[in-house]
Amino acid sequence: MRKRIFQIIEVAGENDILSRVYDVTMMIVIVLSLVPIALKSTSGGLGILETVTTVIFVVDYMLRLITADYKLEKGSKSFAIYPFTPMAIIDLLSILPSLIAVNGALRVLKVFRLLRTLRVFRVFKAIRYSKSITMIVNVFKKQKQSLLVVCGLACGYILASALIVISIEPETFPTFFDAVYWATVSLTTVGYGDIYATSMAGKIITMFSSIFGIAIVALPAGILTAGYMDELNGSKSNKDEAETIDEDK
Repeated sequence: MRKRIFQIIEVAGENDILSRVYDVTMMIVIVLSLVPIALKSTSGGLGILETVTTVIFVVDYMLRLITADYKLEKGSKSFAIYPFTPMAIIDLLSILPSLIAVNGALRVLKVFRLLRTLRVFRVFKAIRYSKSITMIVNVFKKQKQSLLVVCGLACGYILASALIVISIEPETFPTFFDAVYWATVSLTTVGYGDIYATSMAGKIITMFSSIFGIAIVALPAGILTAGYMDELNGSKSNKDEAETIDEDK
């Protein structure tokens, strides 16, 4: 029984209709749960909607907790480990503020009202139910090293540019933070215009920074695009292999 529950609540398999229905239902519930937040109201029908969606999230959380051993595959330790996994924490953060909000005794503790803002974590619950988003997350994981190199290169260039420009124009950039801010908006080619170099040398540095910024910004896009295509082709290959095995049977 628990194993079948686990199969249903996890991301849907290709031929598991009940699991797909569950995924779609949860996606709809997630979207509906954001309506009271967007309208800044929990009165009337919105209050009922808030309560219903919260109950569904609680049930979903409990089902995942009681089937944690199938997911983590660490025996009885899984039940103690699961609440501290990233997605379980997001689930809990999406539920806790609503439970505190409906508890009249805790309303006097105004500090807990801040927890209501944590309900926006419900958006991230959609990650579990979307294969496309899961694929993108996998791309980020596989391309982590390349992205870190690019990020390090960008940070290094920003700091170097900031040090150079603050040495050339100390009057224009009174603090190092101002110089870093200028270097960042120049590197990303945004250029808000609220702070800028005025000397000839400073302008030349700005031009080089903006041109170099185009290359820096383009690199992550190329890495992610290539990674996504590899992930997409790999997913397609696995699907074709599964279909071939089914045909052979």
